[in-house]
Amino acid sequence: MSIDEGLDNFEDLDTKEMDIPETIYIRDIETRVFQSITIKCVSNIDGIALLEEGTLMDNLLGREGLERVKGIYVEQDPKNRSVGIKVELNVYYGISLPEKSEEIQETIASEVTKLTGLHVSSVHVVFKNLLLERPSKDDTPKQKEETTLDEEMEDFITST
Repeated sequence: MSIDEGLDNFEDLDTKEMDIPETIYIRDIETRVFQSITIKCVSNIDGIALLEEGTLMDNLLGREGLERVKGIYVEQDPKNRSVGIKVELNVYYGISLPEKSEEIQETIASEVTKLTGLHVSSVHVVFKNLLLERPSKDDTPKQKEETTLDEEMEDFITST
């Protein structure tokens, strides 16, 4: 076999098999990131409160040992590059629930999209408890505890 014959065999070779494959870029965002964004959004909205578990700063700084924050659930869909968020909150008496849920949903969706580049497929807001007393700006959390409607009813029933 001559050199020319060997080179002719290479001409029949499919060059696609020799091309270097394209680089695949992968970006993973942990659930904790979405939870922190949600906590930050909710903390700036009046009339609602997070479910109790640690402090806001503990949650933002990741000081607790739990993998998830109480009341914030995240479901990612990598195929559609989207995320669904469910947030459970307490709400103060006298707040319009439809208006407040819309404000929460719009705030979370826009902030998550802005910071992650992902489409927010859903923001499910669940109001878990009705709080009767709003803390004033002068009160510290240790000075005045929030009272739920259930606790007020128990107190009323036991006092009568």
